[in-house]
Amino acid sequence: MSTTAVSTSPNSPPPTPSAAEVFAFADREISTAAATQWPHADLDLGDHIPSVTTYVRRIRVDGRPLYAKYSLLGMSLVSLLRGACGPWPQARVAQQEYVQRRDALIEREAAQLRLLARAGRPRVCPVPGVRRGVLFTEPVTGISLARLLLDRRQDSAGLLATTLGELRELHRPAAVQRLGPAGAIGERSIAGTFQRKFNGLSGPAYVQRLGADQRVAGDREGVVAVLRQVIVRLHRIRARTVPQQYRRVLAYGDLKPEHVLFPDGVDQPPVFIDPGLLLAGTAVDVAKLTSRSVLTLAAARPGPKTGQHLVDGIASVTAERMEDLPLKARRSWLAEVLLLWLMDSVNILTTYLSAPAELPLPHQGTALVGRTADLCQMLDRISASLAAADATSTVWETALDHAQGIAA
Repeated sequence: MSTTAVSTSPNSPPPTPSAAEVFAFADREISTAAATQWPHADLDLGDHIPSVTTYVRRIRVDGRPLYAKYSLLGMSLVSLLRGACGPWPQARVAQQEYVQRRDALIEREAAQLRLLARAGRPRVCPVPGVRRGVLFTEPVTGISLARLLLDRRQDSAGLLATTLGELRELHRPAAVQRLGPAGAIGERSIAGTFQRKFNGLSGPAYVQRLGADQRVAGDREGVVAVLRQVIVRLHRIRARTVPQQYRRVLAYGDLKPEHVLFPDGVDQPPVFIDPGLLLAGTAVDVAKLTSRSVLTLAAARPGPKTGQHLVDGIASVTAERMEDLPLKARRSWLAEVLLLWLMDSVNILTTYLSAPAELPLPHQGTALVGRTADLCQMLDRISASLAAADATSTVWETALDHAQGIAA
């Protein structure tokens, strides 16, 4: 039942938006934007692509397939549907004002894609247009890195190295000048997202409700207790960690295996989608790719052999990255990768667990919710080792062992 259909008393909170009304509004905005961009074209809205962040639909313009992405107030769909922006009439008015801003999330993402297209590396999906807060991108054919890590497990090290290798130009100090602070997408910062979700008075209440609307296997209260413990640990570790400021680069930011596609075969450079460029340390992209690759394992459960190949690949590319660092910086850099890996995994897992039942989850999200207890055990063990200030190299090796175990 839609939350907007529930009658309220004067003392009850205002109704939160329903997925149906938010999606219907987004569809109208996409249709209007497409008609404005291509006034004489035949338009056909296609399938909705499940996401917990932005609203995405396939669309055909004179038979040409495109993706249409629409961000509501620059926040996740989960937060919007949970009432972070108030009741739907209030949020809708705010959205109509938001899309006029030059710093709206979609405007920045479009600018980043165009910046990367001009640079030529990494390759990115083309942008046919941006109108009324809607970003239109061309689909990229080819198999994703996520699929390849499962289907070609023996090539994991090479695939991960190729992916990170495409970002070397971004990771050079000179690249920082390409993107001013106003063009960064700080909303996708791992540490920033973690701090925003789990700080202040709202953080504990948010954690307490995790899994209330999702089918979590096992003891929900036990899962919540473990996650609460992990979050407290990560806050403490972050408080005692001094960020490495000696080298800030242009990080890709939203580096996920499903965002890297190989349209021309694995021996040719991949194409990247959904950038989240931000000024950060070099650990950010390594941590995000590690976190999401391990979650790919957890969702697919391909078995220990695939898990072994993947963690060996992660170990290989991480060691290669550390070779570029001064000897004294390597330990702290690896500790930062570990911390950001854990933070990112907690961020996405809790987003899935907090999603309203009416919001369709992507396939991986549904699979991870079903493995919440296993994932929490892994996060608990790794964070406990990191909090104990054990030798960083030992914690790293143990973390990779746990990652291999999650594949079984």
